[in-house]
Amino acid sequence: MKRKDRLLFYIIILLFVGFFFYSLVLAQQKEDSSGTSFSKKLTLTQAAMCEEVKKHTPKNRAVVFSMNLGRVFCYTSFDPVPEKTIIYHNWFYRDKLSTKINLVLHPPRYTTYSRIQLRETDKGPWRVEITDKRGNILNIQRFSVVD
Repeated sequence: MKRKDRLLFYIIILLFVGFFFYSLVLAQQKEDSSGTSFSKKLTLTQAAMCEEVKKHTPKNRAVVFSMNLGRVFCYTSFDPVPEKTIIYHNWFYRDKLSTKINLVLHPPRYTTYSRIQLRETDKGPWRVEITDKRGNILNIQRFSVVD
C-alpha cells in the first residue's frame, strides 16, 4: 500500500470510530434526559397533622387533638418542585368539605401548611385531602378533635 492510500485508510477508520463514539454519547444523553424529566415530577415527601409549625418543621404530630389547642395544622413538604405549582388542602369534617385552601409551591423544593381554628362544634372525625391542581389525591391525613 502506498503512503497516501494508508493515510486515507487511517483517516476513514478514525472518522468511523469517531462517529461510533459520538452516537454512543448521544444515546447516553438521551437516556439521561428522559431519566431527569421523570425525577423532576412534583413529589410529596412529607405530610403531617400537628399542633404547630416552627422553622418549616411540624411540631407535636398527632392524630387526636384537644379542643383546647384552638387550632390544628396540616403540614406538607415537596421535593422536587419542578415549576411554580398550586396544590390544595381540602379539609373535610364528617365527610363534608369544610374548607379548601390553595397553596402555591415554588421550585426547587417547598414546605407549606394550612390550619383551621377549632370551634366547639368541630369535635369528631376530620381528614385533609392533599391534591394537585387536577384534583389528584397526593395524600390523605386523618385526625380527630376531642374535648
